[in-house]
Amino acid sequence: CKFLFSGNNLHTIFKKSLQRYNKYGKKENFLSKNYVISKFFRTFVAGKLYHLKKQNNMNEPNRILFVSQQIYPYLDQESPIRCLNRKLPEWFQASGYETRTFMPKFGDINERRNQLHEVIRLSGLNIIISGSDHPLLIKVASIQTARIQIYFIDNDVYFHRRKGLVDVDGKEYKDNDERCIFFARGVLETVKKLRWTPSVIYCSGWMSALTPLFVKKMYADAPFFEKSKVVVALDDEEYTTPFGTKFTEKIVGGGIINSDVRGIAGLPVGYEDLMRLAIDYADAIVLTSEKVNQRLLNYAQNSGKPIMPYGGEPIEAYLDVCNGLLDKHEEVE
Repeated sequence: CKFLFSGNNLHTIFKKSLQRYNKYGKKENFLSKNYVISKFFRTFVAGKLYHLKKQNNMNEPNRILFVSQQIYPYLDQESPIRCLNRKLPEWFQASGYETRTFMPKFGDINERRNQLHEVIRLSGLNIIISGSDHPLLIKVASIQTARIQIYFIDNDVYFHRRKGLVDVDGKEYKDNDERCIFFARGVLETVKKLRWTPSVIYCSGWMSALTPLFVKKMYADAPFFEKSKVVVALDDEEYTTPFGTKFTEKIVGGGIINSDVRGIAGLPVGYEDLMRLAIDYADAIVLTSEKVNQRLLNYAQNSGKPIMPYGGEPIEAYLDVCNGLLDKHEEVE
């Protein structure tokens, strides 16, 4: 009691509670003096505990969720973006952040060599797309040298039996739109199961582009994401075959309404269209290539949102972006 009510006199608290009952009890139809006192205690203690919890949470590390389309070394061919997506979780973890990292489990990822194994307690959820159930499988592997875990979103139809973003003939899959939906939904549903609340969500690659929309609309009321800030990375790896005209019909529902996607409704959705949607619901944008689509860059600049230019010292720049978003959030609170 002394700890909770420091700076307050318990006798005064009881006295004021009783005075309130004697003055207003009959008018407010209170049941008893005990009711008045217990209500006062519940309200007062709840307020004190909230501030204590908030003070304790200040000592907890911030959490960043990485939603990456591709990460080296799980995809054999090395590229600057794949290597960056491999290094960022390690850098942030070394800087005091807690991290979780997700990527699609493409069929050309060697499970035995990379020591992937299924996490039974996280698997088994069905994600509905176009009226069909699609089982979600979660697998995990570790990068021992970096001491980080990578979670893989898997499904027999969308990922396990497919290569990466294109087939053996180099052609893009016709259902890449549904793979995009499944991946973003799968990540967020798994994070909910983990009961892990991210402070910042970092999205890399067009396959993660629906994550900002889902976080801000479909999962807006979920306590795990209601305060999360979303960062969208723009790179130079585009898809060329537009998603079909029924793409928006597949994502509307569960909190997303037609007006949320009116800019692409009923139209073929090309790479620029999809990434503009991601920018609309992002809190900040980072450039991870010097060859970013100029029209997208102009759109991002006109959005008025913070933009991290390409180049410079990577870890310091990325930390500045994320810490800046968290500082603004604390000011609002």
